[in-house]
Amino acid sequence: MRPLLVLLACLCAPPAHAQDRSAALTQWLNAEAQKLLSARDADIAAIRNTSQAEQRKTAVRAKLLGLIGGLPTYAGPLNARVTGSIDHGAYRIEKVIFESLPRYLVTGNLYVPNMPGKHPAVLMPMGHWEGGKDAGQRICANLALKGFVALAFDPVGQGERQQSYDPRLEGSLAGGPTDQHFMNGPQAILAGESFARYRIWDAKRALDYLESRPEVDAKRLGATGCSGGGTLTTYIAALDSRIKAAAPSCYMNSYKVLFTGSIGDSEQSFPNFLSSGLDQTDYAELFAPKPWLITSTEQDFFTPAGAKIVYEEAKQWYRLYGAEDRIKWVVGPGGHGTPLKVREAVYDWFIRWLNDGKGDPREQPVTMHSNHELLATRTGQVSAEGSRDLNEIILEGLEARRTSAGADAMKTYLEQQARLSVPLSSVRNDLRNANGIAMESVAIQVEPGLSVSGTLYTPAGEAARPGVLLVGSDEDLATKMATAGAVVLALRPRGTGSPDPSNRGLLGDWIGNTRAWLVGRNLPVMRAVDIRKGVDFLSAMSGVRDVRAAARGVDGVWLLIAATLDNRIGRLWLDRTPPNLISAVKAPVHRRLHDATMPGFLLHWDLPDMVNAIGPAKILWTDPSSWMGHVLALQGDYHYRYPDQPDDEFIQMLLR
Repeated sequence: MRPLLVLLACLCAPPAHAQDRSAALTQWLNAEAQKLLSARDADIAAIRNTSQAEQRKTAVRAKLLGLIGGLPTYAGPLNARVTGSIDHGAYRIEKVIFESLPRYLVTGNLYVPNMPGKHPAVLMPMGHWEGGKDAGQRICANLALKGFVALAFDPVGQGERQQSYDPRLEGSLAGGPTDQHFMNGPQAILAGESFARYRIWDAKRALDYLESRPEVDAKRLGATGCSGGGTLTTYIAALDSRIKAAAPSCYMNSYKVLFTGSIGDSEQSFPNFLSSGLDQTDYAELFAPKPWLITSTEQDFFTPAGAKIVYEEAKQWYRLYGAEDRIKWVVGPGGHGTPLKVREAVYDWFIRWLNDGKGDPREQPVTMHSNHELLATRTGQVSAEGSRDLNEIILEGLEARRTSAGADAMKTYLEQQARLSVPLSSVRNDLRNANGIAMESVAIQVEPGLSVSGTLYTPAGEAARPGVLLVGSDEDLATKMATAGAVVLALRPRGTGSPDPSNRGLLGDWIGNTRAWLVGRNLPVMRAVDIRKGVDFLSAMSGVRDVRAAARGVDGVWLLIAATLDNRIGRLWLDRTPPNLISAVKAPVHRRLHDATMPGFLLHWDLPDMVNAIGPAKILWTDPSSWMGHVLALQGDYHYRYPDQPDDEFIQMLLR
């Protein structure tokens, strides 16, 4: 298999220049992140007593709830039901279904000791295992043997809760669980919230269900989970006071280490998290002085080095409360997961803090079940039971809150995101001459310490010519434009050019966008800034009389942003660019939506508002396409190609 793996790595690896651009952006964003984290360190160092600590906790809680868009206010019934049971003598597994929101179903397995009385209970949100709740059965069964009620439930996008499920495929149109999260993530951000709010709400409703059970002592509730389950354990423990002891596994890390690594998917990374003065340690500090166990593994991508930073700071925080014995860190062997050492540490933690120290933390052998044996629904998917997909719920909330804010407010929003800060500075170097066109490499500074690259195509002759800012590096198109008489700057905005080899190209540059969100920046708008810097460059050239611009696909959104803010762009050509953003929220799957997502933008505006602000007459729009790249037959001033129609006619229309 090794040669095949090497071949796949070569096929999927982006070109070296694309890697360089991506690395340069990551390095620049990381420098911004570390400045924010250093400022946070100073804030934490100034806290010397529990009164100050409690004040920060109040502020941090408010910030977190604000960042995720608050939590739903729904207070309707759970409509819970048990659909089956498996008896193992000392405990039983009940198959349960309840409603998180109206017509939004959660499936789970409840592990109940077969003994009288009320028991402590542990909530177990699952990580990104496709099967969902079946991955938690060893831990849950052992907890039941030790006298705990345990509830493992399927996260949205996993187990019986796959999104955009197609029975013909027996799977999701979006792919695996993390890919499904990436479909909902940017949709929620466009709506001014976070995908995490729905994950947290599921956990709160799961706690409601545990409280409703006669076997559960509601005053002794804990939570544990690994990976994505560790994430949700962290959130629910910090934000729901009913949790009395927590044990997140393979998640907690400081962004001092994590930022350039595996920053996590849509529910794990909130826009403005770092720029709000936060780090993951804040979750443990919110929970203090209640018992908090951090577990890691030696080879995890959520590294022990990052976990150590969290633990060391949290330990000092717990010391303020005289509760150092209530914070602990355990590192197990191996990679991402919960090895025996970690599992027994979790059992011991809950026995100690939720069961008065009564019980044996050693793991016992238990009967393991296949996924289908643990299903709570008849068909194996909640969609067949009438459950809505999450994008429908996001859309419903968005439409209820949408208001019109006008073009001036839109421009103010975009300018605030843009943060233009440096004068024009560029470097040009000769490349070659071909067919009367001189080609030069160009580097333009767009931020202090960050430049973007491009190629300048200049036709021979002294006559004044139109300039064209071409977004991207399409040499064939740039050459055609230059041959038609334009001075062309083919500009590669920051971080672009790295392909998305995973999952049919659905995700786009999710990681670059996520890193930018974390530090309070927006990558689509930053790329629009790069386009404007390219316009500065062309406008400063003595042989250029005016500037036009062109872009293809989702890159056209960046051009629309730039032209909304910069009236020097006299005419635009958009080719196969989606005509709006709202259709991406309505659709179960989409391509490259991260590359066009601006937090909260859809609450007040959409792309047609940019078109109106620019002036529709200035825009040449060919083959408007859906968020899956399919050409849409739309009414309006659009132009459609016939099969194999070349670009030449549209180049002439742009330059006319």
